[in-house]
Amino acid sequence: MEQKDGLSIPGVSRLERRLARRLLEMRGDPRIRIVLWNGEELRIGDVPPVGRLVLRERRVIWDLLRHPGSLGLGEAYASGRLEIEGDLAAVLKISFAVPARETALQLAIWRWQLMRRRSRSLGDARANIHHHYDLGNDFYALWLDERMAYTCAYFPTPSTSLEDAQLAKFEHVARKLWLQPGERVVEAGCGWGSLALHMARHHGVQVTAYNISSEQIRYAREQARAQGVEGRVEFREDDYRNISGEYDVFVSVGMLEHVGPENYAALGRVIDRCLGPHGRGLVHSIGRVKRRPMDPWISRRIFPGAYSPTLEEMVGVLSPHDFAVLDVEDLRLHYEKTLEHWLERFEKNAAAVERRFDERFVRMWRLYLSGSIAAFHASNLQLWQIAFARACSNRLPWTRAHLYAREA
Repeated sequence: MEQKDGLSIPGVSRLERRLARRLLEMRGDPRIRIVLWNGEELRIGDVPPVGRLVLRERRVIWDLLRHPGSLGLGEAYASGRLEIEGDLAAVLKISFAVPARETALQLAIWRWQLMRRRSRSLGDARANIHHHYDLGNDFYALWLDERMAYTCAYFPTPSTSLEDAQLAKFEHVARKLWLQPGERVVEAGCGWGSLALHMARHHGVQVTAYNISSEQIRYAREQARAQGVEGRVEFREDDYRNISGEYDVFVSVGMLEHVGPENYAALGRVIDRCLGPHGRGLVHSIGRVKRRPMDPWISRRIFPGAYSPTLEEMVGVLSPHDFAVLDVEDLRLHYEKTLEHWLERFEKNAAAVERRFDERFVRMWRLYLSGSIAAFHASNLQLWQIAFARACSNRLPWTRAHLYAREA
């Protein structure tokens, strides 16, 4: 046992030192160092460090080795047994830049994880949504923009403010949908209602929006009353599978991640059923280039039941029903910037979040936001918008000029 400030500190065995160095080598970048519980620092080069992984307890080594991905790191960081000194997002960007090992065993594990997903009942879906979105509107108001938009913003320039970038996103989506006054629009998964309210106010359409988060629906209805559009926007607390009626336009921004591939065929049937003969739509979703299960720590602590589809899977929702894809855009770097804004605001209000929840909650969400920044930066995640229409419809804009005719 070593002594430090009068306290006994467990020593480090040769095996523990060797295993810690192995963890460092697995990350493969000399800009990251590991500090052991006795203060000893391990490095694999002499370049200035970007950050340090500080192991408060010896068992953290075993946790990280048993769960070399995000699960071990996430649990250790959230509990405070692991500290990350330096800019957290910058450290994670370095870590995420190392490609995942695609051994035969790892591929088999991923396939098994994807196969064991079960069809999500309405009850399961409500529980998953409640876990994340019903944490309280006051919590999200601390760090989202003034319209409570919780999806990727669209930055016309890198210096655009978050408020203006979210407004630009609404307008970008509306223009891709080529909205015409008087049309009927159905939105699946409307969040706090900001897109629906924008489409009704600025494009003269009638919107019916579905969502199973009671907190979000309550807020959206209050906003509809406050903005005087109650007669043009209806917010229904119901599942997308229960969409009824016929519409000119279908839109879903940030919901597909919660549907799951086992329910894509059902979603495709809903879209086909609700759109008229010249119907068109847009689906906006986080995705991946390759089919992979959701990050295990995110699934356990942040987004239970979520899944990020490939572009092929997104198109597969539409193709059985003779929908033609009109436009595909990847806004990956826009999501990285959106998350940077969210993290900055979250940190400014971290004390208020801790009073409402606790320190562990703050650390979990800090890691979630920082890790998401790193994932989009490293292209582990994408953000796709797909515009589509009935294959037989000729009621389409001739060019894309309407998307960029003027500043949103």
